[in-house]
Amino acid sequence: MFLNSGFLLRAGFALLVLLAVWALQTAQGPSASPRPLAAPTPALPGERGASGHWAPVARGTIPMPAGVPAAHASVLVAMPAGDSAALTAFWFAGDRESAPNVQIAASRFDRALQAWSPAQIVVNRHAMGAQLGFGLRRLGNPVAWVDAHGRMHLFVVATGWGGWAASRVLHLRQAPGSSASDLQFEPLRVLPLSWLWNLSYLVRTAPLPLADGGMVLPAYFELGAKTPVALRFDAEGEWLGMARISQRTHNLQPALLATSATDWLALLRDTRPNGKIGVAQTHDGGQTWHDAPDLPLDNPDAGIASLSVGAQHLLVFNPSTSSRQSLRLARSADGAHWATERDLEDGVPGQEFSYPALAWADQSLWVSYTDQRKSIAWQRLDWVADGGPAAPAAAQLAPASAQTSAASAAPTIRAKP
Repeated sequence: MFLNSGFLLRAGFALLVLLAVWALQTAQGPSASPRPLAAPTPALPGERGASGHWAPVARGTIPMPAGVPAAHASVLVAMPAGDSAALTAFWFAGDRESAPNVQIAASRFDRALQAWSPAQIVVNRHAMGAQLGFGLRRLGNPVAWVDAHGRMHLFVVATGWGGWAASRVLHLRQAPGSSASDLQFEPLRVLPLSWLWNLSYLVRTAPLPLADGGMVLPAYFELGAKTPVALRFDAEGEWLGMARISQRTHNLQPALLATSATDWLALLRDTRPNGKIGVAQTHDGGQTWHDAPDLPLDNPDAGIASLSVGAQHLLVFNPSTSSRQSLRLARSADGAHWATERDLEDGVPGQEFSYPALAWADQSLWVSYTDQRKSIAWQRLDWVADGGPAAPAAAQLAPASAQTSAASAAPTIRAKP
């Protein structure tokens, strides 16, 4: 009996998958430095002993590059106090996800104008491929971080052949002489995460800042068995090592929370039908991780975002097992018990609000997310202690999906306190 070439090709590919998973489980990269401690979280106004709520004060749509019909996977980065912008947002934009013309776009929220700047393209696959010395077929999932010297680092998922499961993570850094308002990036490396050409690694969620000026970048392996990992970087942006977060094979896109300097949680997207938000935890500052029971929160195989502000932990997710039509903000005091804070979006069947991002800047909570795969919506919320002003009336805050890019580019009027 003879084996046909198709069977041999499939068998060979399956063997590569198994070898890649085995390599991920046994080779974790260079040793990380001694116990990294999570940096203190920003203080919440009026937090001590006070209860309150998050009140929306502004919302809109981040301007898109001209003539670009689709956007997805935004990330928000808080800028230093002396910067002219409070935030920088990155996302990928093009005809559709995985389209040949997808590029990485950016916009900044100007503190003086209280408005987002026109979008600029910061990573073009052809130009970046020429700098790297090999072709790039797709770009996606930008994740950004500002190092101890104030330089912006950008981690971008890129593919050559194949789909997202054949991707690699590019590490880019703000080019010398590049200004914050005219961002230009130079490639540093493809992150060396696997002997299998570094394939099938992706990033999506925000880094966890560390007290030593470094950070932990959540990442995940996607080819076959799903494997979330934590990548450690020093204050200069040098990669120090990798630790596996979960032994489960259905979780990816970890979102990190620090409940103390050494106790951290990874909240995880669940790829199973009728999934919940998965949980893994570490008690030694990320050196070892252990699986924990799932949260009793539905997850429709969709991305989540988390952030700690003062003594409370925040989570944005789609509260369903099958739909991304609603987007919810929840908060917790311990990372285990969560209560609904408010629904950020409550759409109808067929609508999609997805892939949220969170940031803390200018004493406000900022949320961005994909709106119908056509644009990036944003909201700004302030903490209001009990007895303070109520949230603005709905008429004052039109849904982001109903606003135009041109309108959101104009100065944003914050609701009166």
